[in-house]
Amino acid sequence: MSEDILQTLKVDPTRGLSEMEARERLKQYGPNELEEKKVSPFLKLLSYFWGPIPWMIEIAIVLSGLLQRWPDFIIISALLLINAAIGFFQEYKADNAIEELKKNLALKARALREGKWQEVDAKGLVPGDIISLRLGNIIPADAQLLTGEYLTVDQSTLTGESLPVDKKIGEVAFSGTIVKLGEMQAVVTKTGAETFFGKTAKLVTEAKTTSHFQQAVVRIGHFLIFTTLFVAAILLIFSFVQIEVTDTLHESFGNLFIFILILVIAGIPVALPAVLSMTLAIGAHELAKLKAIVSKLSAIEELAGMDILCSDKTGTLTKNELTVQNIFPYGDAPKEDVLLFACLASSKEGGDTIDEVLFKTLGDDPRLSDFQITKFIPFDPTNKKTEVTLTTKEGKTLTASKGAPQVILEMCGHPDKDKITAQIDELAGQGLRTLGVAKTTGDNLEFIGLIALYDPPREDTKETLAKIRSMGVLVKMVTGDHTAIAKVIGKELDIGTNILPMKEVFSDTIGEKEREELLEKSDGFAEVYPQHKFELVKHLQSNKHIVGMTGDGVNDAPALKQADIGVAVSNATDAARAAADLVLTQPGL
Repeated sequence: MSEDILQTLKVDPTRGLSEMEARERLKQYGPNELEEKKVSPFLKLLSYFWGPIPWMIEIAIVLSGLLQRWPDFIIISALLLINAAIGFFQEYKADNAIEELKKNLALKARALREGKWQEVDAKGLVPGDIISLRLGNIIPADAQLLTGEYLTVDQSTLTGESLPVDKKIGEVAFSGTIVKLGEMQAVVTKTGAETFFGKTAKLVTEAKTTSHFQQAVVRIGHFLIFTTLFVAAILLIFSFVQIEVTDTLHESFGNLFIFILILVIAGIPVALPAVLSMTLAIGAHELAKLKAIVSKLSAIEELAGMDILCSDKTGTLTKNELTVQNIFPYGDAPKEDVLLFACLASSKEGGDTIDEVLFKTLGDDPRLSDFQITKFIPFDPTNKKTEVTLTTKEGKTLTASKGAPQVILEMCGHPDKDKITAQIDELAGQGLRTLGVAKTTGDNLEFIGLIALYDPPREDTKETLAKIRSMGVLVKMVTGDHTAIAKVIGKELDIGTNILPMKEVFSDTIGEKEREELLEKSDGFAEVYPQHKFELVKHLQSNKHIVGMTGDGVNDAPALKQADIGVAVSNATDAARAAADLVLTQPGL
């Protein structure tokens, strides 16, 4: 598979591209960065003076000036300017989503050019570049892995998965994700807007929604405008029919235009936009006291009319903190020893998420100092375990190991192997990730227990969801995690267990009518990608729902912007905050 992609991209993995080839491909594919079409702030400001309501207000201003009614002229002009200023400020704040997305991209990359490894600007990468990926790197482009032992990647901001993902040779590592363990070489397959990350950014630019509140205001405005114009037209016709040519004709016309001006000012909602903006601004101030920052004023009214809330799981309903759910010891080993030897077979400096959780759970256990580590073999996704050789204070040597429970169990040859395997399968069915732990007793490696890990719900989530449902709002859980994990959380929070894998819902084998039914009736969706979230919101909106969406990651940004009310939770990325209408500053919902 790797050879196929190398032939397609016409690159030698031992030499990389030449500088000339890189320049040619840069012209062909464009720079490896997100495109952003910027509109002049001046043109944006002018757009607030263009449209049916602004036109009528401007006519009223012109008439006031011609008739030298300066108090009316000043007041109406002030109302027009205030409304334009408030609208411009709100849109200016909301238009920073793409700029914030860019912050999640790598600035530099290590690429092989003409047989030499060199540091290049990430925006200069092209398909066919051979790049090196190592611990801590932000992956600069979509790349297929070629050589190396292993790579563990944190792609939670892109897919919503709560745990780092192990990647093998031949698999694709996505732009914008972060290397947590390992080192590999890869060939760049897609850059810029064509990457998975780039497509997410494109969805953000495509997401457009006019609030129901704005639509209602426009309808009211149009009704008043056309009614006023109709009445003014009748008055003009009637006056022309009745008018007499006399010495005071100009005075008669003057009085007529003054009367029409009064009618226009009275009938056209000159103060409506400004008054509504000020009223909503007061509401935003009150919400700020409740630790919710409003970035789009119309969101206040949308929130009141919302009937479906699509909530992200990781970091919103749950803590996004992996914790030890339970420890299952075997043989004579107590729970404390299972956790102790799991920690001894871990590294504090390695940056591994699971190792950090184990040390946090153990705390400052003085027994750790009873062992001297003489050899440590870090986790390798190929053999799925870590191993450590230890020396006790008495000078005895022993080994400890932790990793995939099936692998550890196979190493030990436990007599209750079938029973333990059944428990591992049961825990996996509950959405729990398990670790097997073993240590040497004499000359034999003994299986001493299982550690179950999961991302628990926040303490206040269940109560909050019950309160939301009591207001007539249907809650649907949306997550990038596996279906089994989603079902466990759904049951725990009383959301329901009718959780569907999103790839099934959007399968080509399902008809549009059946898809609509699944989207309406399910309790939530798992294994969801950004495109899915975006499409979910659009489908629900097409069925006349007012849709709310909560989220915290880059992967949530398109759906947050498309939703009628997008809510970024407290630990949200800058990209999610920029796309949202409402930003929570306290943890949870």
